[in-house]
Amino acid sequence: MSDFTRRDMLRLAGAGVLGDLALPAQTLRPNLLFILADDLGWGDVGFNGRKEWPTPNLDRLASQGTTFTRWYSAATVCAPSRACLLTGKYTIHNGVKRNGDDLPASEVTFAEALKPQGYTSALIGKWHHGALRDGSFLHPLDQGFDSTFGFLDARHAWEHFPKTLFRGRQEVPVNGYTADLFSDEAVKFIGEHRARPFCLYLAYIESHFHVEAPEDEMAKFRGKFPEKDPKTPRNAAYAAMIHRMDAGIGRVMRALEENGLAQNTLVVFTSDNGATFESGNNGASNFHDSNRPFRGQKRSLEEGGIREPAFVSWPGRIPAGRKFEESVHSTDLMPTLVNAGGGTIDPAWKVDGINILDVWTGKAQLPERTLFWEWTSEGYNMHAAMRGDFKLLRINGADFLYNIREDPQERRTIAAAHPEMFRRLRAELEAWKASEVPRAR
Repeated sequence: MSDFTRRDMLRLAGAGVLGDLALPAQTLRPNLLFILADDLGWGDVGFNGRKEWPTPNLDRLASQGTTFTRWYSAATVCAPSRACLLTGKYTIHNGVKRNGDDLPASEVTFAEALKPQGYTSALIGKWHHGALRDGSFLHPLDQGFDSTFGFLDARHAWEHFPKTLFRGRQEVPVNGYTADLFSDEAVKFIGEHRARPFCLYLAYIESHFHVEAPEDEMAKFRGKFPEKDPKTPRNAAYAAMIHRMDAGIGRVMRALEENGLAQNTLVVFTSDNGATFESGNNGASNFHDSNRPFRGQKRSLEEGGIREPAFVSWPGRIPAGRKFEESVHSTDLMPTLVNAGGGTIDPAWKVDGINILDVWTGKAQLPERTLFWEWTSEGYNMHAAMRGDFKLLRINGADFLYNIREDPQERRTIAAAHPEMFRRLRAELEAWKASEVPRAR
């Protein structure tokens, strides 16, 4: 089918002009656009109440789809979080528990799972590999992606003005700001691949670590916030970073519209983990209270570390203006994207997440289940289990029980008031821990 014909038919189908006329199966498959921010706090976006800076493109997309008040990352730092998104498996099952770990070759990503359905998959932005036992690492091209552009490892993935990036396996010189570079590449990819279904994983590095932005963006926010050092206005820079990313996302969405693909594209947006209050952030997330109204941060299993801003949008398929208030886990992303693309999950992959496409479209209820987390690296010893509104949080062996709906700030442990749930979650957590799979070599 020619580019023009496919775009034209998609426009007609979206407008209802074609009625019941059957389109080719490949045409009916949606494009999949997964946008991931980096260290973006739950309270850093307008659709979650941020007013100190605008995020108009994200807010518009959120209003056109369903926002999630309880979307949880599967991990609280970069590499494990991304491994869980890619594989649909918990950290203790996919071999990536810390930032230095790399995905074993045996793990199946959503890009690999979509390939038999005719999808072209691209990674633009941050991959964040660790290392295999022999010191090597697996490139995204080794795990289902057909093209890549961006950072491969963590050593440079906080540089917002990089001198080089990787295009495929080749390091190439670049000039510009990451949010602009990655948005430009995404616009180009959409235009070049409009004739067949694609899966685009667009992984920005805003608002990760180095707090810096282009001068034209800085000019919009200088003087709007108190600063420790007015010569290096970090609080203004933090706002500028997020605003610049939002503008880039707006350009990507316009590219979908201009290519006639907006009606047939499923868009998912979230962050890899909560905002950080660590030294490289220079106090900006702390000043802006980025994880508000929650307690905790990156490297914590408190709500501020794992509850993320998120929405899904698919015109005519996912209800617009809806807020979803039940717990969604990022391991659900992989099986849901694969299902949306017409694929199925092989039981041999032992995926932990579940396909919730019918939940997103309003056709089904989310099944009751218990969700789990662990963070036992870099000197931390934390675990969590959640069922419904109840969350068991274990810190250095001490257990606390919270009702997240009634007490989202995790201020009042209620173990004594709910002994049966307390015992149940402790037992389920121990059983889950015992299911850990030895890391593949």
